[in-house]
Amino acid sequence: QVQPVESGGGSVLPGGSLKLSCTASATIFANCAMAWYRQGPGKKREMVSRIGLYGPRNYADSVKGRFTISRNNTWQILYLQMNSLKIEDTAVYYCAACDDLASGGYQYWGQGTQVTVAS
Repeated sequence: QVQPVESGGGSVLPGGSLKLSCTASATIFANCAMAWYRQGPGKKREMVSRIGLYGPRNYADSVKGRFTISRNNTWQILYLQMNSLKIEDTAVYYCAACDDLASGGYQYWGQGTQVTVAS
């Protein structure tokens, strides 16, 4: 398996929580930074959060204080804990891995998992 695989999406009420997971190869977890992106309806894909190989984290301003990214390199799982969810967090969430220096993006992308926040 080269491509990351996301799971954990679903429907939730505003103010609720979800935890997304992403599994990928041992090679990816041993060598690469990873990130979560999202694309909402009618919107461009945007970075939500990024975590370096040994833990440096970055967050989009819109999710700071509400979302937490983490990784378990032993179990090869990337997480995104999402709390205090808002309607505007509704999107398809993608796991990305391994910086692509040529494009400035990432080499590997998952298929995405839908997160819907609605009352």
